[in-house]
Amino acid sequence: MTQPLDGLTRRKILHAAASAALVAPVAIATTGALAQPRKLTFAWNANAFCLSPVVVAQELGYFERNGLQVDLINYTGSTDQLLEALATGKADAAVGMIHRWLKPLESGFDVKLISSSHGGCVRLVGVKKAGVTDLQSLKGKTIGVADLGGPGKNFFAILLTKAGVDADKDVQWRQYPADLLGIAAEKGEIQAIADGDPTLYLIEKRTPGFYSEIATNLSGEYKDKVCCIIGARGELVRNERPVAAGIARAIVQASDYVADHPNESAKIFSKYSPKVPAEDLRALLGTLTHHHHPTGNDLLAEIEFYARDFRAAGVLKRSTDPAKLAQHVYANVLA
Repeated sequence: MTQPLDGLTRRKILHAAASAALVAPVAIATTGALAQPRKLTFAWNANAFCLSPVVVAQELGYFERNGLQVDLINYTGSTDQLLEALATGKADAAVGMIHRWLKPLESGFDVKLISSSHGGCVRLVGVKKAGVTDLQSLKGKTIGVADLGGPGKNFFAILLTKAGVDADKDVQWRQYPADLLGIAAEKGEIQAIADGDPTLYLIEKRTPGFYSEIATNLSGEYKDKVCCIIGARGELVRNERPVAAGIARAIVQASDYVADHPNESAKIFSKYSPKVPAEDLRALLGTLTHHHHPTGNDLLAEIEFYARDFRAAGVLKRSTDPAKLAQHVYANVLA
């Protein structure tokens, strides 16, 4: 059940290599710890194809096999609003991008990260005729984003900084509604776009050869890093740990299914994505790493890794200790 709440150069990842290198760090077995199904609400964004594991978990029974009866909430509000909904009990768990969540979690929301789903989601493309083909060529250029506080700006600001480009002084960031980013680029108002798929996929499909891919959040040292994470309200984690563990297991199991069965997963998700045909969704799923969903100390280490990056880029406060923040926001419910 889904109800409203207010508010490709493509990467090629050989399946065999992904299966060998991006395995779950712990065995995630279905548990019968919950005698009766626990009813709960799970917030997600039905427009995000990368969140196919949520639908797979619901429709193929992964939630149920882990003792859960889940009501999916399609949430399209801001990350702060989502985390507030979790902290105040309007939702029990949610999925989102670590690039969005770390900053508000630094502010003290009573929400704990309990698991992860995959890597990928965000890309940076440049307008070829504007000469934007790499990070250095972005100096003096304008990058279009759908959200100035979103993962596009936050993540690629880090990459620009590491490439010796001042993300605040050397480039400009300009916000547009997602469906107008392509038009802005065609008009010359912006020379690059930082966003996710299927938005960028649809933009590139409409103007073949117009853009060059500069980087993604699977580029270089990020190739084995997680992107989308699972959070739960703090009270649930503290008082109903088996429930939180069931949520974590269900999403990890469903993520493995998506990695192993992309065709079937695309078909399952296609009814939520009328603008993108199932065959295109299948191709897009192939750009993500649904076999990479760390838990335990591995996830804790990735949270700290991102916290260090975000602090260096000025997203987090200079006074924030990345290791302490990671320890504070992560709860190893599968231990």
